[in-house]
Amino acid sequence: MALADPAGCAKGSEDNNPFPDIIELNVGGQVYITRHPTLVSVPGSLLWQMFTQKNVRSLARDSKGRFFLDRDGFLFRYILDYMRDQQLVLPEHFPERGRLQREAEYFMLPELVKLLAPKLSEQNSLGDDPCQSDPEELSPSGDTARSLSSAAATAALPGAAAGGAGGADGRRAGFITIGYRGSYTLGRDSQTDAKFRRVARIMVCGKTSLAKEVFGDTLNESRDPDRLPERYTSRYYLKFTFLEQAFDKLADAGFHMVACNSTGTCAFAHEQTDDRIWTSYTEYVFYRE
Repeated sequence: MALADPAGCAKGSEDNNPFPDIIELNVGGQVYITRHPTLVSVPGSLLWQMFTQKNVRSLARDSKGRFFLDRDGFLFRYILDYMRDQQLVLPEHFPERGRLQREAEYFMLPELVKLLAPKLSEQNSLGDDPCQSDPEELSPSGDTARSLSSAAATAALPGAAAGGAGGADGRRAGFITIGYRGSYTLGRDSQTDAKFRRVARIMVCGKTSLAKEVFGDTLNESRDPDRLPERYTSRYYLKFTFLEQAFDKLADAGFHMVACNSTGTCAFAHEQTDDRIWTSYTEYVFYRE
């Protein structure tokens, strides 16, 4: 007795469903493989409309035949997770909540939009306010006067004219965050030619006085000149691109790393080859007691 054709099994009822059971998606350069029932699990959603129609040829495809969606490939993983079991699970300190809500609106998932909407706390304030990476745009408040008074008092300390590094007793506690974007291209047969950790720029976030104390002349302030010593900024970057050099300077100033995080994405460099471009963004948080 002849065995059943696997391809025929994958297609199921060919008259009713022109899609295979296993579907490959290319979402903004990110490849996802999932089952057809997952994509149609929420009736009325955009994916349900796309993958229940009879005219398969009307859907866009990439050069390898995968169904193509011109959306955020990183955030689509959470859309797909929700389609699997209609539950929302996000990592702690998730900074892309607003953008993910926009993606949920695009994919016509009203219940997911509700889950992502900021909730009002008992004090009638937003409980999920986004973090302000640079408080430059905030209006002045009473804290500004206190900060200026603190800066004046610090300037009177011995060694303050030298950037506050006049000795261990004169060093103030604080955080400095180092961030960088790195990338490299890696082909199937060209591992030896890969350019690993190609760093374009090292960003510095933190209090201005601490950043100047640690990095001195190697700190580029051109994007945020004339920043007051007691104000915070996320626009400084370093004049060199060696992470170890930044770490050495932080260690010499008494800082030690307390946290780090990283995200990465992959995209095909050329349509005709298997070469891929890997990009990542990494942050290191340093603290001095």
